[in-house]
Amino acid sequence: MRVLFSAVIAAAALAAAPLYAQDLSATCHATSSYDVTLQSQGVLFDRPVPAPTRVELRDGSLRTDGVAVVLTPSQQDRLSVFERGVRALAPRVRQVARNGVDMAMQALRAEVEGLGLSAATRVEFDRRLAAHASELKQRIASSQSTHDWQGDLIQQYANQVSADLMPLVAGDLGQQAIDAALAGDLQRAADLRDRAGSLMTTLQPRLQQRMQALRPQIEALCPSIQRLARLQQGLHDAHERPLNLLQVGAASDGSAVAPSSD
Repeated sequence: MRVLFSAVIAAAALAAAPLYAQDLSATCHATSSYDVTLQSQGVLFDRPVPAPTRVELRDGSLRTDGVAVVLTPSQQDRLSVFERGVRALAPRVRQVARNGVDMAMQALRAEVEGLGLSAATRVEFDRRLAAHASELKQRIASSQSTHDWQGDLIQQYANQVSADLMPLVAGDLGQQAIDAALAGDLQRAADLRDRAGSLMTTLQPRLQQRMQALRPQIEALCPSIQRLARLQQGLHDAHERPLNLLQVGAASDGSAVAPSSD
């Protein structure tokens, strides 16, 4: 779900094994065509198309594409609860994202420990990994908008981390291969070269599997997200076009998500 799970996706990027949006939407059966920005006095949903492209919520009031929408008292109450719910969910998502960063660090360290790297390489690997984790946690903490994680930015970040860490590991394995060859152990040298060459191919599936342990934490957010979806159903802009801030299919228990009465 783009609106609420961008930080969670970014957390897994540290391990170069992002949890893709379609996997996350399948977890809570929720999607959105909007980006969301938490503002000091409201919440903004925006998208390129279709209209409405700009939906502003503030203390029970609603503006769409710059036009104030007349609401019933019941609708005002629902929007107020919806806005508070989005704000309350944001720190929970950030916490899951931070947990994802920690989990990704542990997963990478565990995988690297089994490669038999030199002590110096392990120290340098840990130093670089900690620096990337700290940077990503800072970005998660300061982000107030899913615009911060749009498009291929997450994959770009994952690529940067991989470009910094993987050559360090491959270089150590390559040096071990050279040392083994010089010592006459050609079979070990060949094995080390093969391991270095296939490092990314073999490492990524294992990291993805380890990151599945984050899924229960994501699933714990589903009831709140489904409640938000019920609260916003049936709301329209000034031209009677549905807002559709969230679309939710089957609930996580297999039942349909019932619409909210006005």
